[in-house]
Amino acid sequence: MTDQIITGHTRLGCLLGTPVAHSISPMMHNEAFRLLGLDCVYLCFDTRHADLRNMVQTLKEMNVYGFNLTMPDKERILPFLDDLSPAARMIGAVNTVKNENGCLIGHNTDGIGYMRSLQDTGYNVKSGAMTLFGAGGAASSIAIQAALDGVPALHIINRRGRSWENAKRLVRQITENTDCHADLTDMADHDAVRNRIANSTLLANATSIGMAPDTNITPVPDLSCFHTELLVSDIIYNPRCTRLLQDAMATGCKTFNGMYMLLYQGAAAFRIWTGQDMPVEEIRRKFFS
Repeated sequence: MTDQIITGHTRLGCLLGTPVAHSISPMMHNEAFRLLGLDCVYLCFDTRHADLRNMVQTLKEMNVYGFNLTMPDKERILPFLDDLSPAARMIGAVNTVKNENGCLIGHNTDGIGYMRSLQDTGYNVKSGAMTLFGAGGAASSIAIQAALDGVPALHIINRRGRSWENAKRLVRQITENTDCHADLTDMADHDAVRNRIANSTLLANATSIGMAPDTNITPVPDLSCFHTELLVSDIIYNPRCTRLLQDAMATGCKTFNGMYMLLYQGAAAFRIWTGQDMPVEEIRRKFFS
């Protein structure tokens, strides 16, 4: 295998959001480019204080092949794109953008990544109800993909606030367009949240609660609702074992974190950009073992 060489023809891609310095995406994508001999690179840009409109216009003028978005830019990006894939339009959020001859097309691969990582655990999504914390970009993508893949009931838990209306829209979309029964519960209603989890076989945290540096917090402070038939997941991968996952393991639940979701959503984005399959097994062995 040869080293990756930057040339005058090398094309740029990147990750936008905040925080991004911890992201494994640059290592993953750059290794995939190297293995396949593609003249591309991938970097991270923290957008905490960025003018997103101007940044996107600059990326377009630089003729990037595309870029990813993480919190808080998955919804903020929408007005600055030229078009959306059907899935991204339904979800209302974008995590992957492809530059198609100067037109920026938004896609969403989060749900695909989550469901593929769930498949690795051997869990059958049709086997029971799912409780999902969050209604933002990643949560919406996971919720819709889970509903499309056959989860019979989906309990969405969200705070009343800016994303509450989005959560209600998400429930309507799922109810009207799939066979899944979806409902919405206020995170502050602790008895209702406890009941939803107790009657689920899958729990997913798709919020930033528990992400570094605030690693000592969890969306489920009351562990009485955990049971041994519950599979607990967290899309956070920094830290790899969040407080939620630690508590779940201590009560006998099976768990998985956001690392493989990151791998599989990245592989889907890689294919959108390049038309080629990411060498997933090589990437998994090098960065995810």
